[in-house]
Amino acid sequence: MKVVAFNGSARKDGNTAILIRRVLKVLEEEGFKTELIQLAGEPICGCNACRTCYTTKNERCIIDEDKVNEYVQKMKEADGIILGSPTYFSMMTPEMKALIDRAGYVARANDHLFKRKVGAAVVAFRRAGGIPTFDAINHFFLISQMIVPGSSYWNVGIGLKKGDVAQDEEGMKTMDDLGRNMAWLIKKLKN
Repeated sequence: MKVVAFNGSARKDGNTAILIRRVLKVLEEEGFKTELIQLAGEPICGCNACRTCYTTKNERCIIDEDKVNEYVQKMKEADGIILGSPTYFSMMTPEMKALIDRAGYVARANDHLFKRKVGAAVVAFRRAGGIPTFDAINHFFLISQMIVPGSSYWNVGIGLKKGDVAQDEEGMKTMDDLGRNMAWLIKKLKN
């Protein structure tokens, strides 16, 4: 069983990565293989709405100058997908949005590649505005026919400077609970 996670932050190993790693640690303790992909420094083009993926149906986006096609295959092969983003003006980062748009189009064009996979959003923010980001990521999971587990609170952590989220006790507990709930759900779906 495998879970792939994408950190949409422009900061490698910042607060969003800390939150994601907390979830992955629990999943690893539950016997899952995990992979964290950090989008920082990886330019990702936005979707150009050409709809070529609907014509070719080859599980690929026609834009080939970045790693999105590689990421789509990693998502396809995983049992669970975590998408994490910090909050920029009440929304996810442009890199995460581009990944969602392009992976989403390719998946829908190819008989819903992510259907019935487990998806979880993880969001870091300073003080407020994180819930629209959380909602937007979950909307991607739901329109992709994925299954979204709950946790003991929204999957968010609060912090400004790198490392601040580690002091958010409730946020860290929420990530632990999310990891346990993802593990339970994926195991149930595999049986």
